[in-house]
Amino acid sequence: MEYRRIKEQDDYGDISQKDVESLNGKPLAGALTSSIPASGGGLTNKSSWKLKSVVTLALTLLTSSQAILIVWSKRAGKYEYSVTTANFSVEALKCALSLVALFRIWKTQGVTEDNRLSASFDEVSVYPIPAVLYLVKNLLQYYIFAYVDAPAYQILKNLNIISTGVLYRIILKKKLSEIQWAAFILLCAGCTTAQLNPSSDRVLQTPFQGWVMAIVMALLSGFAGVYTEAIMKKRPSRNINVQNFWLYIFGVLFNLIAICVQDYDAVMNKGFFHGYSFITVLMILNHALSGIAVSMVMKYADNIVKVYSTSVAMLLTAVVSVFLFGFHLSLAFFLGSTVVSVSIYLHSIGKPQPQK
Repeated sequence: MEYRRIKEQDDYGDISQKDVESLNGKPLAGALTSSIPASGGGLTNKSSWKLKSVVTLALTLLTSSQAILIVWSKRAGKYEYSVTTANFSVEALKCALSLVALFRIWKTQGVTEDNRLSASFDEVSVYPIPAVLYLVKNLLQYYIFAYVDAPAYQILKNLNIISTGVLYRIILKKKLSEIQWAAFILLCAGCTTAQLNPSSDRVLQTPFQGWVMAIVMALLSGFAGVYTEAIMKKRPSRNINVQNFWLYIFGVLFNLIAICVQDYDAVMNKGFFHGYSFITVLMILNHALSGIAVSMVMKYADNIVKVYSTSVAMLLTAVVSVFLFGFHLSLAFFLGSTVVSVSIYLHSIGKPQPQK
């Protein structure tokens, strides 16, 4: 669900033709382009600044409230609704939003080769892989809260920066700078420091199962993001809403299968929306809008804005959790959050410079 974050980022440079061809053995449909410009064309400085402020604030609030809404949607420590139906609803909403965006484009620009929904089998056949990976990752994010609280989740979620960087190096042969490798080490140290629990016999607050799930989620998110970026940049002229639509359609189909396998009896006996509350609906809207906010930040602002949003979101989640869930804001958590924020910043500015 967060693949747009990876797609729009240019942390590691553009994907070469050789890289993408090695992914699925097919030639590129067009020349690769760099990331989307930092600001939309034709915007005045004043309107551009306002737009940057709005989308940055939106991303910060959506990111910080994501984990809080998942925890808050529980009742007596359990999900009364089906997490598979919630995940299905998120994918369906994203698919609908992509169609709405396409209808607006068709109305103003007409239907062209690059924005039409019809696609060849070769083009569509690459989307099921990231859709399955995101399905597993998104389902795990519900179950991980049996072992971690909302602030800890926000900290551990940053492990996907490491998995993405390493997978870029292994799969796409992209070089990482020494600053980025140092940022990875700092990130691990920050995540560990934030989980220190001096008031208990356990050294770390998060149990082993929570760490395993966090690492698995990071690997799934990283691989899905790298794979999706290769897909998106294979045909740069293709409208992003069309590519989103096909990815979300497979997400809808795979989530429908998950419902049949895991919650078929519950859905048939109690109904699709059984156990839903106002908080559940807000959570679904949050997940759907988060991806849109990320893409808008990357289009109208820049990568450093996303970095600051992520860092502020970690602290906001911790502060809100103090009042909602009685979270204890320890010195270890504060120091760990600070180290994580610094490592994210170093990672964003440590991009290898092209050789002149």
